[in-house]
Amino acid sequence: MSWSGFKKSVNRAGTTLLQKTGQIERTVDREFVEEEAKYKTFEKECQALQKDSKGYWDAMRAMTAAQTRIAETLEVFYGAADRTSEGAMAGHAYKRSVDDLDAGFGRELDGPYRTTISEPLGKMCAYFPVVNEHVSKRNKKLLDYDSARSKLRKLIDKPSEDPTKLPRAQQEHDEAKEVFDMLNDQLIAELPQLLDLRVPYFDPSFEAMIRMQSKFAEEGYEKLSGVQRYFADNVRDDYAAGQLDAQVEEVLQEMRQLSICGGN
Repeated sequence: MSWSGFKKSVNRAGTTLLQKTGQIERTVDREFVEEEAKYKTFEKECQALQKDSKGYWDAMRAMTAAQTRIAETLEVFYGAADRTSEGAMAGHAYKRSVDDLDAGFGRELDGPYRTTISEPLGKMCAYFPVVNEHVSKRNKKLLDYDSARSKLRKLIDKPSEDPTKLPRAQQEHDEAKEVFDMLNDQLIAELPQLLDLRVPYFDPSFEAMIRMQSKFAEEGYEKLSGVQRYFADNVRDDYAAGQLDAQVEEVLQEMRQLSICGGN
């Protein structure tokens, strides 16, 4: 930081302190305050959306990977017991189906998700540091303007013996006000435009998200429906009637009777 920049930072810090103690009046632009609040909400929501979209896709990857590991274990369980049983065939069909789903996920959905959702979100969030820099600059120029206005008022209320001080203070005031007004007006005009663009910007991503979720669900239903043919048609009805719970409890009771499971 240059000496001039350091001096300005010190002066602005002093102005901020004097404003907090009520010694210098602080300019409040209600219109800017409202637009900045809307923008800050938009920024927070976009950053949350970026984080959640990554979390969603990471969870999808983890889910398909876990599903594959489950299928591998079930295939071993059933195959080791009786390779010719319907259970073994079902385990093998399930393993094949989830392998296809996992491969299709990486091949057909991973790239499009990055292109249509992750990257657009990243590009939108990349604008925020730039906008925030403009807001920060505007706030710094506001401090300069408030400080210059305070100095000018003091000289008007209590004229100096030096006749050059008042014209110089007036010039500093006018220049500070011009710079502040330019930045302030720009933000008041453009922040709403940025927010208005969010819907058309995210429309394609939203549509892509729905289409990819639908595609994954449809393919999952299609592939796993093929596994269901290895099970009896009445399995669902038995589950609803509580009969499957009874079967599970019966097997557990047989386990309890084993010495290694604590039986007598």
